[in-house]
Amino acid sequence: MTTHQGPAIRVQGLEKSYKDLKVLRGVDFEVSRGGIFALLGSNGAGKTTLVRILSTLLRPDAGTVIVNGFDVATQAADVRESISLTGQFAAVDDILTGRENLVLVAKLRHLADPGRVADEMLERFSLTEASSRRALTYSGGMRRRLDIAMSLVASPPVIFLDEPTAGLDPQGRLEVWEVVRELAGRGTTVLLTTQYLDEAEQLADRIAILHEGRILVNGTLAELQALLPAPKVEYVEKKPTLEDVFFALVGENGKEDAGDDHSVGTMTKER
Repeated sequence: MTTHQGPAIRVQGLEKSYKDLKVLRGVDFEVSRGGIFALLGSNGAGKTTLVRILSTLLRPDAGTVIVNGFDVATQAADVRESISLTGQFAAVDDILTGRENLVLVAKLRHLADPGRVADEMLERFSLTEASSRRALTYSGGMRRRLDIAMSLVASPPVIFLDEPTAGLDPQGRLEVWEVVRELAGRGTTVLLTTQYLDEAEQLADRIAILHEGRILVNGTLAELQALLPAPKVEYVEKKPTLEDVFFALVGENGKEDAGDDHSVGTMTKER
C-alpha cells in the first residue's frame, strides 16, 4: 500500500445534513501520520457520520476530505485500499474459529498464503492459544482484538476505530487500549471516536471535541487543559481534567454555555 506525503487525513469545511437535520456544520481538522487522533463527543454529536464519510460510506454535502492523499469523493476506491474501519460492534463470524475468521479475510483480500497471514495476526494480537476456538466463546476483549486483527490483515496505513470499547468491561477496554498503542507504535494512523473521556486522555496524541456538528477545540491534552484557569492551590494542586474541559465547552446539559463572544478560558465547571 502506497503511503502519501502530508497529513494522513485532512478535512476542510465538511458538511452533512439529513433533510432538515444538520449533522456536520463545517468541520475542519488534520491528522498527522502515525498518530492517534481522538474525536470526542456525546451521542448524536456526529462522530459516526464523520467516520462514515471518511470511509466512503456516505457522501458529504460540502467540503473536502482527503485520506492518505486521496479525495473521498473522486477517488473512493483508492481511499478504501488505504483504510480499515472497525465499527462499534465486532464484525466476526461466531461460527468460525479465530483463525478461520482471519484466513477468510486474507482470502477476500487476495493475499498470498492466507494461513501464514492468519497465524502472524494471531500471534501479534495474543490470540494464538484461542485460535482453534469458535469466536462465539471469546470474551468481549478477545472479540474486539480479533475484529481489529481482521481489519489489519492487509496492513492499511489508516484505521478508523468507531467507539471500539463500547460495551466492554474494564479488562476488555485495557486490552483494546494496548492494541491501539501497538498500532501507533508500528506507524499506523489511528482515528478513534469515543465518548469516554479517560480513553481519549490515555490514548490520544491530539483530541478534538465534536459538539452539535462542530469542532469546538482541537489540540493536545496539555493544550486543552490550558483552556481553563490555572489550578488553585489550597490543600492540593489539581490540573483540570479532560472532563472539566469537555463540560466547560459543551455545558452540563449538552448545550453550549449561553453568552456571546466569551472566551473559552472564562468557562468553568462547578465541581
